[in-house]
Amino acid sequence: MFAWLFSANSHAADLTVGQTAPDFALVDQHGKTQRVSQYTGKWIVLYFYPKDDTPGCTEEACHFRDDIQQLQKLGVQVLGVSLDSAASHAEFSKKHGLPFPLLADTDGAVCASYQALFSLGPIKFAKRHSFIINPQGKIARLWRTVDTAQHSADIIQAVKELQALYK
Repeated sequence: MFAWLFSANSHAADLTVGQTAPDFALVDQHGKTQRVSQYTGKWIVLYFYPKDDTPGCTEEACHFRDDIQQLQKLGVQVLGVSLDSAASHAEFSKKHGLPFPLLADTDGAVCASYQALFSLGPIKFAKRHSFIINPQGKIARLWRTVDTAQHSADIIQAVKELQALYK
């Protein structure tokens, strides 16, 4: 009955596998501007998460941290995105030793472009969605539901499968 309250960007076309990933310019925890387009030629894991230093978000980020060598061997750049500020990301990253950029989408525009924005009046946060973007900048895989304990392993398996298709 109230489903419309929980749908963000219902007017936007759903992103699908094969579409060009929306580009953006967001600042990371070190003040450096990051763009999808700067990683052309590389695989990208773009993951959206609700809030720095909350249990599920910490678990997910720390699994990516723990698996970073495997991801790097596969040529993957991990990018995390939430509505938190760059300063919040800096504290979160330092506290947990996160070796990848966390991007500050403080106005929610990038989250909205990926249909990953939850908005209910003044309450806004990123939904837990993830995308694998191939070296040509196309969406190769997406998750609208994520198990934070298993997600990094799921990503690694999916990247291996996708890379096998490109050989």
